[in-house]
Amino acid sequence: MESDTQGNGPVQDGRDTLLTSARIQGALTLVLILLAAFLFAGTINSLKAYNYIGGGIAPSNAVTVSGEGEVFAVPDTAEFTFSIIEEASTVAEVQQNATDKANAAIEALKERGIEEKDIKTVAYELHPMYEWQPATCVRYPCDRKRVQTGFSLNQSIRVKVSDLDEAGEMLEIVTGKGVQSVSGLTFTIADEDSLKAEARKQAIDEAREKAEQLASDLDVSLVRIVGFSEDRTWPSPMYAARSMDEALDAGMGGAEPEASPAVPAGESRIVSNVHITYEIR
Repeated sequence: MESDTQGNGPVQDGRDTLLTSARIQGALTLVLILLAAFLFAGTINSLKAYNYIGGGIAPSNAVTVSGEGEVFAVPDTAEFTFSIIEEASTVAEVQQNATDKANAAIEALKERGIEEKDIKTVAYELHPMYEWQPATCVRYPCDRKRVQTGFSLNQSIRVKVSDLDEAGEMLEIVTGKGVQSVSGLTFTIADEDSLKAEARKQAIDEAREKAEQLASDLDVSLVRIVGFSEDRTWPSPMYAARSMDEALDAGMGGAEPEASPAVPAGESRIVSNVHITYEIR
């Protein structure tokens, strides 16, 4: 026992080794416990997702029902577009002519209560104009050359009218300021999203009633919803009853109308079609 008489060195080293080994085993045990807890939590979450969503696996027993909802509403906003078309020999001249007419029409609209935010330029197209002119003809066939003759400008401005009773009057105002074209008079609903939601709810309620009746007839139980889809439907735009040609003729020197052009808005129909799949047992 020479090592004992010299300070017990080998015995102490052995004890240190045992302590280090115990610490390593404890750390490994803790890591394994944490890993097991993580995997357990992931499994529980997966099972919950399957219970409430379907886990991406289509059930073998399922039925699909459809429902439709519809809402009718009177449009409360009108929109139309007017265009100014000008031709001139220079860019500066054609732009100045178009600007003068656009400003005159816009100022007239503002005087009648249309706000500046409801007047928007949606197109501004400037193009050079060309024509083919005969060159000096010394032999047949004669050559021709392409010569630029000027520029054309087409500016389109969209106007939103909040008061439908004034829509016809707004058409007369712009046509009386030298506007060459008015088009796209449509009627819309400002709060359309809430009406779509109402139609969707009606469709879902109808589909649910169908599913409950079908389950009763089949003597089965509805477990959960495993699929839902909605057909995208939009309200049909309502157009003015009177043609644009008549309105333009009246505003550009035609027969003087007794009143503004009639533009009845009518009624819009908003439809929602839904399809719901239920798991049954």
